[in-house]
Amino acid sequence: MKIKEVRELATKDLAEKLEATEEVLHQMKLNHSVTPLENPSQIKATRRDIARMKTELRQRELNK
Repeated sequence: MKIKEVRELATKDLAEKLEATEEVLHQMKLNHSVTPLENPSQIKATRRDIARMKTELRQRELNK
């Protein structure tokens, strides 16, 4: 997910997407510990997506 896509989302949608993505990351980590993922770089990409979303939510919070 690009930063442009993150900025286009409403705050409520962004918070929901963040929760869902964090759950996906948790599940990916569990699956990877049992059987290696075909593409382990997905974990890194998902972590970065979460960071982008958290950063945008924090910026919105500070700009109120």
